[in-house]
Amino acid sequence: MRLLIVGGGWAGLSAAVNATRRGWQVTLLEAARQLGGRARSVHHQGLRLDNGQHILIGAYTDTLALMRQVGLDPHRLLHRQTLTLLRPDGSGLTLPSLPAPWNMLAGVLRARDWRWKDRASLLQAAWRWQRQGFACPPQLTVAQLCTGISERAMAHLIEPLCVSALNTPAEHASAAVFLRVLRDALWSGPGGSDLLLPRVDLDALLPLAAQQWLVDHGAQVHLGHRWSPDDACADEHDALVLACPPWEAARLTEQRAPAWSEQAHALTHKAIATVYVRAPTGLTQAWPSPMLALPSDPAHPAQFVFDRGHLMGADQDRVLACVVSASEGSREDIQARVMQQLRHVFSAEMTPITTVIEKRATFACVPGLVRPTCGIAPGWWACGDYVQGPYPATLEGAVRSGREVIDQIAQAREGQGRV
Repeated sequence: MRLLIVGGGWAGLSAAVNATRRGWQVTLLEAARQLGGRARSVHHQGLRLDNGQHILIGAYTDTLALMRQVGLDPHRLLHRQTLTLLRPDGSGLTLPSLPAPWNMLAGVLRARDWRWKDRASLLQAAWRWQRQGFACPPQLTVAQLCTGISERAMAHLIEPLCVSALNTPAEHASAAVFLRVLRDALWSGPGGSDLLLPRVDLDALLPLAAQQWLVDHGAQVHLGHRWSPDDACADEHDALVLACPPWEAARLTEQRAPAWSEQAHALTHKAIATVYVRAPTGLTQAWPSPMLALPSDPAHPAQFVFDRGHLMGADQDRVLACVVSASEGSREDIQARVMQQLRHVFSAEMTPITTVIEKRATFACVPGLVRPTCGIAPGWWACGDYVQGPYPATLEGAVRSGREVIDQIAQAREGQGRV
């Protein structure tokens, strides 16, 4: 079985590793000079930063399995803590290490600065969602789903979870997808809701090890190679997997599969900005967690701040990463607003390092969204976080899509004697 994979992001790497494990002859082409796609490392004045600060959770079973497959140890590379959404003043909530739903119950009952009205409104909603099997009409938004939940519970839990998981504000985000994320995170078993925060840059978290594993197992990996449908190498393979971003996949399929191309092209996208700053000495020593939730509004847009020194060690000492999901505005405007926000929250002056904006970081996860299938045309397939599936645009969605497309190709081959 000769397989050509176009795109070396996390979905493409997942597909390549899974196909190579089956004994297929895999060729992976990546247009950039590095692997990782929209989850990669960047360099700035001697610092190894990332194009976006990512959070994994314990329920990311496919991602963790892929890391182990290529020889990585998630326990060493990821800082694990229970779901913690604390603010700098200590308000917010932390879920203890208890089986569901007792972890949610205990976390909500112990949430600091919550009134009984806040606790009761959230627990009643959670109980209702569980009784309904975490399902709802596809046209609902998260804000509509959460009618009756108090303003404090929305601000401290629902909205941070929604924007971090779906990169879409609650008033526009798909309630059906949000409920699926909640189900798999909070009710998937022990540790499913735990936060896994990278202790290394994104290149070291998967792409470099995956590249080495693929080469060691006979796959061909070519960087700086931009593929087109006229490329002669397409005829030398039994199947093609487009693991590139949806706008690129739409362009490449215009002639061969116009209906599929139109679906991919119709997706709209949201940006994520990461503002890196250097904090004054001693600022983070009293932090209850290496990740804090921030009170946010249009004038103060960052939802989370990460202490990379705590996570990654001395070479990232005093480096903070401030994440603005669903960001809007210019780089200069976003950075200025975040710097003002940090001064207001911490009463301290910080030094900006750089601001990285991934302009099309994720698709907009809105109600009733129709996503392209993994099957494009005979012999042509697709994988990526945007392909039809239960999850929003996450690392787990990308990795799972890469595994599932290989399973689909294998089933087609077995059922028809060919791809």
